[in-house]
Amino acid sequence: MHKLREKLLLTARNLSASGLNKGTAGNVSARTETGYLITPSGIAAEDMTVEDLVWMDFSGTWQGERQPSSEWRFHRDILRSRPEIGAVIHTHSMFATTLACLHQDIPPFHYMIALAGGDSIRCAPYALFGTQALSDHALHALQRRKACLLANHGMIALGSDLDQALAIAVEVENLCEQYWRAQQVGQPVLLSTQEMEQVFEQFKGYGRWCETNQK
Repeated sequence: MHKLREKLLLTARNLSASGLNKGTAGNVSARTETGYLITPSGIAAEDMTVEDLVWMDFSGTWQGERQPSSEWRFHRDILRSRPEIGAVIHTHSMFATTLACLHQDIPPFHYMIALAGGDSIRCAPYALFGTQALSDHALHALQRRKACLLANHGMIALGSDLDQALAIAVEVENLCEQYWRAQQVGQPVLLSTQEMEQVFEQFKGYGRWCETNQK
């Protein structure tokens, strides 16, 4: 458990150092044998220690000196409903949040969209942060996906472990920036369903964090 705590803290700090989160924004969780570890509420990653991380079970009970992130509900619900997922990352990164504030799905303007699990990155409808409604919207947007946007809020990225979730979060933010920039010039040309199916086929065996589950 201590090694997982260290890895979780390092991931939270990497998100901050890379600019994907700033201040106390965002949160990270990782599955344990009987529940999950999650970053605490209201503490910047650079000020966080392994002792500040909170253990929770799937009933919502928590143990630790700090209160869990206010977004523990969607972390719990994702990990509970998606046994193949071992880590959840939530960011308020600049470009993902910009597009989320426009309530925009990210269409297949670039083949790397497939890394999120399908031919689009959906934007979940708005709901107040920390609520069950937000969790419900997020779960729907994440069906057969490893990433989604949250309207007027930010982004969620999933992975089999913390490394994969971080890699997907970085790539989704990169795609959001590319899509935003392309729209400043004109309307991006989208890949067809057939072209995206070829991408999914090409990605088979490309790398374990690139697995897709599109439908």
